Formats: sequence, C-alpha cells, structure tokens
Amino acid sequence: MTAPATGSTPGDKPAKKPTNYKAAWAETRRLMWQHRGSLAIGLVLMLVNRLSGLVLPGSVKWIVDEVLTKGRLELLTPIAIAAGAATLLQASSSFALSQVISVAAQRAITELRRRVQARVLRLPVSFFDSTQSGILINRVMNDAEGIRNLIGTGIIQLVGGMLTAALALGYLFYLNWFLTVATLVFLAVFGGIMAYAFVKLRPIFRERSKIQAEVSGRLGQAMGGARVVKVYTAEKREEVVFTKGAHRLFRNIASTITGTSAVGALATVIIGAVGVLILVVGGRSVAAGEMTLGDLISYVFFVGLVSFPVVQMANIGTQITEAFAGLDRIREIFETPTEDEDDRQRDVLAHANGDVVFDKVWFEYRPGIPVLKDITFTAKAGTTTALVGSSGSGKSTLISLILAFNRPLTGRITIGGQDLTTLRLRDYRGTLGVVLQDNFLFDGTVAENIAFSRPGATREEIIAAARVANCDEFVSQFPDGYETIVGERGVKLSGGQRQRVAIARAILADPQVLILDEATSSLDSESERTIREALKKLRAGRTTFVIAHRLSTIRSADQILVLEQGEIVERGSHRELMALGGRYKVLHDTQHAVEQDLFVNPGEEVVPLDANG
Repeated sequence: MTAPATGSTPGDKPAKKPTNYKAAWAETRRLMWQHRGSLAIGLVLMLVNRLSGLVLPGSVKWIVDEVLTKGRLELLTPIAIAAGAATLLQASSSFALSQVISVAAQRAITELRRRVQARVLRLPVSFFDSTQSGILINRVMNDAEGIRNLIGTGIIQLVGGMLTAALALGYLFYLNWFLTVATLVFLAVFGGIMAYAFVKLRPIFRERSKIQAEVSGRLGQAMGGARVVKVYTAEKREEVVFTKGAHRLFRNIASTITGTSAVGALATVIIGAVGVLILVVGGRSVAAGEMTLGDLISYVFFVGLVSFPVVQMANIGTQITEAFAGLDRIREIFETPTEDEDDRQRDVLAHANGDVVFDKVWFEYRPGIPVLKDITFTAKAGTTTALVGSSGSGKSTLISLILAFNRPLTGRITIGGQDLTTLRLRDYRGTLGVVLQDNFLFDGTVAENIAFSRPGATREEIIAAARVANCDEFVSQFPDGYETIVGERGVKLSGGQRQRVAIARAILADPQVLILDEATSSLDSESERTIREALKKLRAGRTTFVIAHRLSTIRSADQILVLEQGEIVERGSHRELMALGGRYKVLHDTQHAVEQDLFVNPGEEVVPLDANG
C-alpha cells in the first residue's frame, strides 16, 4: 500500500538558490543607513584627514620654486609651520577615525550576529536536519565578521581615497594635462583588469566559507565524539578526512592568493610605467620650460595620491568581496521562513489537556517511501499511550509528529479538537515536557540544566524536582552540589545521572503533554524502580506518550500501540495484548528470555513477572 498523495516533505533539503547580488547590496545599504551617524562622522574625519594630507606634498613646489630657487627664505618658516600643523591634524583625525569607525563596525558585527543567531534558532527542525552545525556556526560567527569592511574602514578608506584622488587629479591637470591623460589611461586599464579579477574571485571566496564550515563541522564532530573515535581506533581515518578537507581549503586559498598577487604585481607594473612616463614626459616639459622643477617634484607626489587609492582597491576590494559573499550566505538564512513567521497565520492554542487524535496520518522522509502508514488512534486526556515495536518501525517518527518537528504528509493530528498544523508552535510546545533517548545537557551546572525548562524556577523548586527524579541521591555527593559543572553534553556525569537530570528537567516544566522516549534506558534496575514510581506520579493527569524497549516499564499504560513497518498491527492494554498472543507477546517473551540470560549485564536483571502482570 502506498500513500494516497505525494509531494515535498518537510525533511527535503531545499534547492540551492542562485546568488542574488542585489539582495547583498540591499543588506549593505540597510546596514549603512542603520549606522549612518557613525559613517557621517567618519566621512567628515576622512575629509579632514585627506585634505590635511595634501598640505605636505603641496608645499614641496613652494619650497623648491620659491625658497630654494628664488631664495625667499622668509617663506620657509610659515611653510614648515603649515606642514607641521597639517601633519598633527592628519594624525589626530586618523586616530579619531579609527575609533569611531572601528567601534561602529564591531557594533554592526555584534548586531548582525545576534540577528542571525536568533533567526537560525527559529528555523524549523527540518532545516537543522539538512544543514551541518559547522555551517550554521560559520554563518553566525565568520560571515558576519566580513561587514567590518562595509561599515568599518573599508568603505571609508575607499571613499576617502577616491576623494583624495579627485582633488589631486584636478591639480595634476593644472600642472600638465597631457601627462595626466596618459597616466589616467594606465590607471584605467589597471582598474578594468581589477574589476574583472574581483568578479572571478567572488565565487571562490564564497566557496571558501562553505569548505571552512564543512571542515570545522567535521572537526567538531570528531572532537565531540572523541570516545567513539578512540574505541574504534579511528584516529587515522579522522586524520585523513580532516587532511582532505584542509587541502581543499588550502587549494581554495591558494587560488585567491594567486589572483590577488597577480593584481598586486600588475599594480606594481602600472606604477612603474607611470613613473617612467613621468620621467620622460615630465623631464622634457621641465627642459622645455613648460614646467618648473617644483612642478615636476610636486607632480610626482600628487600622482602617488592618485595611484595609491587605485592600488589600495586591490586590498579593499578583496575584503569587500568577502563581505558581500558573507552577506549572500546570511541572506539565505533570512529568506528561509521561520516557525515564528508561520505562527502568525496560526490559531492560539485553547487548551492542551484534551484528547490527542491521529486520523489517517501518513508521513515520509523521502518521496514514495512511507515511514508511517494510515496511523489512527486516540490518546485520551490524562492517559498513557505506550509505543512498542521493532527498531525502525516508526515509533520515534510518530513522536516527532507529536512534537511538531515534522508535519503529516496526509491526515490530521488534533489536540483538544484543534488541528496541530493550525496551532502556534510556540504556544503548543510550551505545554510539552520531553525526556529523549539521547538527552542533551549544556555545559553548565546541574541546577542550570534542570532549570532550563523553567528559567524562573526557585532553588527549592529545582531541588524538589531533582528529588522526585532521584537526582538528589548523587548530587548530594558532589563537593559543589547543584553547582557542579556537568561538562559539554553532560560528559562529567554517568549515563544514568544524565538521564535523571533530564527527567528532573521535564518534571520542573510541569507539562500537560509528556513525552518519554526510552526515559529509563540508562538506569539500573534499582534506580529504574524508583524513577518508575516518580514517573507514575508525574503522569497523573497528563497525556503521556512512552517509548520503551523494556516492556516491563509500560505494563501500567492505558493503551499500548504495537508498530511494525509504519503500521499499527496491535493495540490494547498489557493484559489484552498478552491474551491476544500476537506480536506483543512475542516481543515480551523474547525480551524476558534475554533478560534471564546468564550474560546479562550486572544491575540489568529484572524480577520475573507473570504473563498477566
């Protein structure tokens, strides 16, 4: 049997969008407008800086032609004072410029990082399933860094350089228009080649960020899974994987170095050619009396003021190219719809303590390969529904639908009569409490991890929840008690301790719908009995869904659903299913026999139970 309809599933990775340079420019303009005050001050300071920088080279003509040639020594002191004052003004404006612009750039970077991080965390779970964590971290931290060259010194230097070049160019035309036109031809050729180079370099910079994110992501996985790597002696394999990624990154960087070096070398050639041109044409002009010696020396200085911004563009242009590439990638994040945006079109959750109903639900991760097939059942409010079945039967997928991580391909899921696909996810998830099979703890204290589900909880409430979950037993033995640091992913705690902290976290949330996915899988038999009693109290009055491989932990469930290959093949209470003698009884008897095996791990033994409980 196949699903009655097919289509794009939430788990599908969206097709890659073409780069939109207009969008990058739009984001650039938005950032500039947001920081227009700092940029305006920066431009004024840049103007002062560049104009004061013209005094010293401009005074050379007067020194040579008037003081040295004509012997007007009375002009020496005023010229020296003017040059010295201009130099001090240039230095102070340069310092003020770096302070204003650098602070504005860092503020812009921080704000953009905040926006990207907030956006990423609000994207649907399917986005995280199809995107490496290293890529997302790179979006937040590295791509945002590039806007320093848009809000910071890059644009300001570019504008200031162009302004200086324009003023100097006017003076050069005044001194010798023919020589200036010839010089501009050389610089125009260089500018055209440089523009072409940046067009070619931009996709390479974009690819660099992607490679770097992939390499960083794999490195993070290897570091986080260091124990697994060591157990399977996979150090060499991970070294090979990382080396291949590092070499890809090296080749990318090497190609950009080649391009930027070629531009730099071309700049040197152009400057040299301009120098030769000045020597030949300028020398003849001085000999012919068309220019004075002071004019020629002054011309050399001012040509430098025109040429330097053009050469500087090679460096600034590269930085701005990287910044645009980063904004292109950030744009993709901002264009991906968030759950909050979807919530604006959804209904407010009236109540979460009603019946949970699955009505002919189908789901598939890949088109044409259904994982859940025509799932129909009702979980009455305040009851416990247990899910059992072979590995890969669809239990975890069903739970992901209840958590609204995925949506049904067809069919409906309702809670209290409201269709889950029409409800605001933030409201709905605020009523959930979850203990997953793979519990995630943050690198903080025991108390902080328990309080993660309710940040405003008092210390007394945290300890009360910990006692119900049997955490107090081991926490009290720590020197720092509830202030003990658990390490990344709770690595400093045992598996059972991590599980109990996660259970305490769910207890503190005081949920209306409770999800227990292998909630006692990491506990020994003694702790399991204690936790089972705690969970029995927690389940009272709450709609609970339980996945458990240990069938002894679900004997008290109001209904048990047996899933095989995505279908419900049996349903009923423990007694009813045992009496039925079908798949559930086979699973129960097989597990009971395994648990009685002589090779059972110490602490995993269970007390023999009769078939009818």
